[in-house]
Amino acid sequence: MDSAPSDSENGRARAPGTIVSDPGREKVRGPEEPSREDPRERVNRRWNEILQETRVAQTGIQILFGFLLSVAFTQRFERLGDFDHRVYVVTVVLGAAAIGALIAPVALHRFLSGSQMKDEVVVIAGRFMVCGMVLLALTIGCTLLLLLHTVLTDTLAELLVGAVMVWFGAAWFLLPLVLKLRSARRADDGEGDRDRDRGAKQAGDSGEGRTRSAHPTSRSQAPS
Repeated sequence: MDSAPSDSENGRARAPGTIVSDPGREKVRGPEEPSREDPRERVNRRWNEILQETRVAQTGIQILFGFLLSVAFTQRFERLGDFDHRVYVVTVVLGAAAIGALIAPVALHRFLSGSQMKDEVVVIAGRFMVCGMVLLALTIGCTLLLLLHTVLTDTLAELLVGAVMVWFGAAWFLLPLVLKLRSARRADDGEGDRDRDRGAKQAGDSGEGRTRSAHPTSRSQAPS
């Protein structure tokens, strides 16, 4: 009966739980090995997450931008006032800028592919995503102002748009920032607790060592 191969090609026996470097297989981790990402895996995961976020944001801005472009060719657009025309121009420019910022990560990856700069591409792509989300929020706010200004009074339209923009700011930017700060504070507290436990354990070990040195135990003798 044939026995299982054990890295005889390299002349070394394979230890249990080690990762087998087989180019035709995916790396399998042992049961006792911690599931940690190496830098390459972390960069690839972050890039895939950025691509998923870009797809979601691009869908929204493309639909909105298509609507904005069609507004200029309607008959009612000619009857709008100067204020509405200025708001429309600002909205279209913001929408175009948002599309440029959200597509920029794809262009970066295409032109810098193979240049060993994926770390920098991921960092810059994340910043473009944040910039694109800000421009997208402003585009939505201006679009809402343009629509509500034609059916409501100026004051009511501005109040509603302001409330929506506050909601966007809280849900898109303030909430993630609060959660990030809370997580960092929790991590700092956990590190402080571990340091205190480690210090208490070291103090207990040193006290026990001093007690043993002050009261040495005598070896008992067997009766003759």
